[in-house]
Amino acid sequence: MATSNPSVFLLTVNGQIEGANFPEYDNLYCKYCFVYGHDWAPTSGLEEGITQITCKGQSSHKLIWNFPLETTFKSTNPFGWPQLVVSVYGPDVFGNDVVRGYGATHIPFTSGQHKRTIPMFVPEPTWRLQKFTSWLLGRRPEYTDPKVVAQGEGREVTRVHSQGFVTISFHILTKDMKKLGYDTGPSSPVNTHSATSDWSTEEQPSNT
Repeated sequence: MATSNPSVFLLTVNGQIEGANFPEYDNLYCKYCFVYGHDWAPTSGLEEGITQITCKGQSSHKLIWNFPLETTFKSTNPFGWPQLVVSVYGPDVFGNDVVRGYGATHIPFTSGQHKRTIPMFVPEPTWRLQKFTSWLLGRRPEYTDPKVVAQGEGREVTRVHSQGFVTISFHILTKDMKKLGYDTGPSSPVNTHSATSDWSTEEQPSNT
């Protein structure tokens, strides 16, 4: 029986927001969202979420969330490959929730297990007076939409300060990319996924 040619390929993202390292801060939580191109659309799972508040352990200075990620996208074009945007928040000296860091990373192109450590940053006031008033009022500069972190447009005029890291683990599966004409290169036997023969361990796509 003849099989129909697929019109889209699928990208399944599973994993965890494992934790973070912010030496100067504690009692933090993390928000996440996905940013992707116009040809992409989610088919299942959550596009955004928020972790629980966690504090540092007595024997470790790390913050542990182990918050699950699970979503599937479909697309006809690798352009606009999804990115994961994370933003971390916690209380200041007045008890107000303020941003402690923004960061973003592309979803891995290669199927299998991956781990990413995302450097985090916060926007800084341009003038000293702004810095003083933001501290006095408990309102430090924030992006109105965290997705701007992944877009880059307009960020070149923003002064930022680096602080902290967030660690993400991914398990990536792709389906039907080769059938749509994208050369994914040789498969890696280390990352072979045996649950179903339709889902393959495909390498980074390039349009042929």
